[in-house]
Amino acid sequence: MLGFNYKDFDGLGLAELVQKKEVKPIELVEEAIRLIESLNPKINAVIHRMYEQARKNADNVHPGLFAGVPMLLKDISQDIKGEPITLGSKAFKDFRAEKDSLYVSQVRKTGAVFLGQTNVPEFALVAITEPEHYGVTRNPWNEYFTPGGSSGGSGAAVASGMVPIAGANDGGGSIRIPAAYCGLFGLKPTRGRTPVGPKIGRSWQGASVEHVLTRSVRDSAAMLDELSIYEKTAAFHAPLFSRNYLQAAQTPIENQLRIAVSLQSPIGTKVHADCKEAVWKAVKALESMGHSIEEIDAPVDGKKIAKSYLTMYFGETAAILASLEEILGRKATIQDVEPTTWLLGLLGKATTAEEFVLSLREWDLAAYKMETFHETYDLYITPTTAFPPAKIGELDPTSSEKLLINIAGRLGAGGILKKVGIVDKIAEENLMRTPFTQLANLTGQPAISMPLHLTTDGLPVGVQVMAAKGREDLLLQLAGMFEQMEIWQDVRLNPKFNHNR
Repeated sequence: MLGFNYKDFDGLGLAELVQKKEVKPIELVEEAIRLIESLNPKINAVIHRMYEQARKNADNVHPGLFAGVPMLLKDISQDIKGEPITLGSKAFKDFRAEKDSLYVSQVRKTGAVFLGQTNVPEFALVAITEPEHYGVTRNPWNEYFTPGGSSGGSGAAVASGMVPIAGANDGGGSIRIPAAYCGLFGLKPTRGRTPVGPKIGRSWQGASVEHVLTRSVRDSAAMLDELSIYEKTAAFHAPLFSRNYLQAAQTPIENQLRIAVSLQSPIGTKVHADCKEAVWKAVKALESMGHSIEEIDAPVDGKKIAKSYLTMYFGETAAILASLEEILGRKATIQDVEPTTWLLGLLGKATTAEEFVLSLREWDLAAYKMETFHETYDLYITPTTAFPPAKIGELDPTSSEKLLINIAGRLGAGGILKKVGIVDKIAEENLMRTPFTQLANLTGQPAISMPLHLTTDGLPVGVQVMAAKGREDLLLQLAGMFEQMEIWQDVRLNPKFNHNR
């Protein structure tokens, strides 16, 4: 047994104990394994275990910033040579990675020890983690609620205390949504800041970026320092940052900031009172520090942003279904994937090249407008999500919707569905709970989610803050300050959270 409570330490804290020789990496690995085996049957965060390899690696850890620290990786795009990478789909159940992804190669250099992979919705397409192939992942705060998605397995693993850090990526909110629902810190970096290769130069047309989910701000900042590399074959490169993100996270903001705040859903749907209350807590704290606050919406058309996001979403789903021919040795059928995935692919096939290009132009227009916006406002604050976590199964299609999906899927009726307005319906239903996060993905801006509020049911909700491209340092400064405040500590020290962990 360890002579301390493993769960009380973040990644850097555990690494410091290793460095001081107060604990051995193998001891940390064994404790993490014990916790996974104890907690995972209840929450189903880990879907592939790599224990024996982890034990071997613990005997010879790389002398990096996170030397000896147990870590989990996400079961999509974070490939480990020779290990499964299934994207949450039965279609990839026999697939093995040919080599490490660049993300994994960089994380290895930190000395972190990989214990396994975390659950994702099929192809990381939705903001809940309930894939048919691996089953439902549950929120450690309350097992009847979702931890979010698509990095839901990683969020649940970190929130439960299995590991202090887990791999994540964010193409429409997939780091920030689980951070909000699980009481964690989540940073989506600037487009091009972290590696996506080696076989691709962009992920989701540049909307998706790689990073981590953590309990502490400093762990996220330190990992960003390690992941910020120049990737020659990448389609996008972030503005250079010559200083240190970890140092930024520990440096108070001294100058007065001008901050824009919006509580309005960009697609005109309802925002829950608890999600608004989280933002007002942050605003009151910022005003007490002397910062200038103004209520104003982002200068973009939220419904056009949602539609352009979905156009990419449909197209990417169609593309991955087409690529399954190489994996399966034949063309994919509706039997190979979940029905909703097949429907999204049909909508992608019914999307023209013209529509796809026009949607990307909408991204660029939004990026221009937001950069102009940030010439006036240093930060833009919204709720991370419009609602607290949904109950498990709450967002399942109804019986009539399932029937429609199956009929449309078998008839290949994507074009007909588009004509009868199904895209607008999907936009509202899919994004109603999470309408705030996609903007930063399309513009390429960095954004964070901070855990600043608990609902009356004891569930966490988050506050999102966006900054201009390349200003992760400002977001980390802000988060580092909030982390010391009572409103953050009220979440961190909540007895229910610690009991469930």
